[in-house]
Amino acid sequence: QVQLVESGGGAVQPGGSLRLSCVGSGSIFRSFTMAWYRQAPGKERELVAEITPVGRTNYYTDSVKGRFAISRDNTKNTVYLQMNSLKPEDTAVYYCNRNAGYFPWGQGTQVTVSS
Repeated sequence: QVQLVESGGGAVQPGGSLRLSCVGSGSIFRSFTMAWYRQAPGKERELVAEITPVGRTNYYTDSVKGRFAISRDNTKNTVYLQMNSLKPEDTAVYYCNRNAGYFPWGQGTQVTVSS
């Protein structure tokens, strides 16, 4: 059973940057398309970005295109989300997981964008 641990969140001002990391236990992690999701208070969890096992980015939600970049390092069982030009509406708890057939969800990492 893969366990997911997200990190790298924090509080930043609008226009700032953060790099999120997600480490998955077990080599099986590298076999799957992985994704970053986020959930803002009072809203449903939404898909933010997706990356194939070989590192091809499949998807970015419109609101983050040109600002966020997903990547992965299969040697480290890690998926990253580089977030630039952050906006207050990016405030949410960020999670990583498969794009379908989910692993157990991790605890997520809080991102707060505020002046």
